[in-house]
Amino acid sequence: MKKRLIWLMLSGICLLYSVSIYFVGSGTFSFVIWLVGALFFGTLFWLSGQDRWKKIPVPVRRIAYACIAVVMVVFILCMSAMISHFNDNGANDLDYIVVLGAQMRNSGPSIIFKYRLDAAYEYLLQNPDTMCIVSGAKGANELVSEGEGGKEYLISKGIDENRIIAETNAVDTVQNIVNSLDIIGNSKDVKIGVVTNNFHVFRGVHIAKKLTDSEVYGIAAYTVPWYLPNNMVRECFGILRDIKKLGM
Repeated sequence: MKKRLIWLMLSGICLLYSVSIYFVGSGTFSFVIWLVGALFFGTLFWLSGQDRWKKIPVPVRRIAYACIAVVMVVFILCMSAMISHFNDNGANDLDYIVVLGAQMRNSGPSIIFKYRLDAAYEYLLQNPDTMCIVSGAKGANELVSEGEGGKEYLISKGIDENRIIAETNAVDTVQNIVNSLDIIGNSKDVKIGVVTNNFHVFRGVHIAKKLTDSEVYGIAAYTVPWYLPNNMVRECFGILRDIKKLGM
């Protein structure tokens, strides 16, 4: 009964979390991940009743255990990698900082993007000789490119527009890095900071380090704790997709 209660509670938590993610619009269709989680724990709840699980053939149960173990190990490794960069704060007097784009809404930068831009703003105030590249193309649901929208946001907060370069062609993290490095050039004498939310720093920094001889530092921006589980789970899939590009 205790196990069944745990599975039922976890299923309910995933369902409620999915609803909260759906209504805030955090990540395209990422609420579906939590619906799948609710279904998974709901299935465990059902299987744990009336000895249904024990009635399943032993080889099938062993395969299920093995699959669950592999998934858990992969997710733990990915999340450990993310957490290792949660507190990155760059270094003083970097030559460039690169702000990785995120969604632009009609009212301005999305909350995720705003946190990245605010972190860049604070850094630029403290390091007046640093140049900033804001990278991101215009999506189908955006009125302005992420690069231009981010640039305008920083200008509105008082940063000199001559210090900000808008990169407007990148459609994902890899292109954010590649296109920004094309602007900067490849030199061991250049120091670059990658500005993004804490859960995203690991991937951004390691992609950049594989692509350039320049010194690369992470600058971790804030993420609302409530949405961190959703963002970290989504980022696991991003890490797995880009694993060959991380230079690990």
